[in-house]
Amino acid sequence: MASNQASNNTQQESKFTLSMNHDMEQQQICLDHQQVEEKEFDYSKRSQWLRAAVLGANDGLVSTASLMMGIGAVKKDIKVMILTGFAGLVAGACSMAIGEFVSVYSQLDIEVAQMKRDNKRSNKIKGNNEDEKNVLPNPAQAAAASALAFSVGAIVPLLAASFIRDYKVRIGAVVAAVTIALMVFGWLGAVLGKAPAIKSSARVLFGGWLAMAITYGLTKLIGSSGL
Repeated sequence: MASNQASNNTQQESKFTLSMNHDMEQQQICLDHQQVEEKEFDYSKRSQWLRAAVLGANDGLVSTASLMMGIGAVKKDIKVMILTGFAGLVAGACSMAIGEFVSVYSQLDIEVAQMKRDNKRSNKIKGNNEDEKNVLPNPAQAAAASALAFSVGAIVPLLAASFIRDYKVRIGAVVAAVTIALMVFGWLGAVLGKAPAIKSSARVLFGGWLAMAITYGLTKLIGSSGL
């Protein structure tokens, strides 16, 4: 009898141990799935502000540098070149801010209208509505962020050309500074977005070089033709 009881106790302990191990494995699997979902969610949410920031800074960098290269093709005066770049910075930042404000405000109107339709169908309580309002897009913040990102990019060629009197050295300094900034922006966007860094940097760099070359070449051609 004693041996039978001991055997039964051993079997029960084995079953209990197996059950505990199974529960722990299930909990670990659920935890792993939850961590994966959280990581994927973070990247998808991150891409929204990352896209706006990288595009804004890249636009400011390329457009301002191209303007300065274009005016530098026909005017060697440093003052003219700096004023052109500064005008491009101000105009571009205002344009980015206004465009982003209008775009996000339109998105806000659409989301608010959709929330009202959903509330009518489901009769949600007031507390849930307040929670949803907290996550709605903010047009003013989006406009300020776009203007700031554009200005950060645009200031790079301005600083590179501000203290160099020699024309050829100034043009070379602008190209070098823009090249480094393009590589940094491309690499930063790739790292934060978990994309291939080399391809992203090369793509951004090639686009910036192409924009500056086209602007410089066409302005030089038109300026030399006497139009």
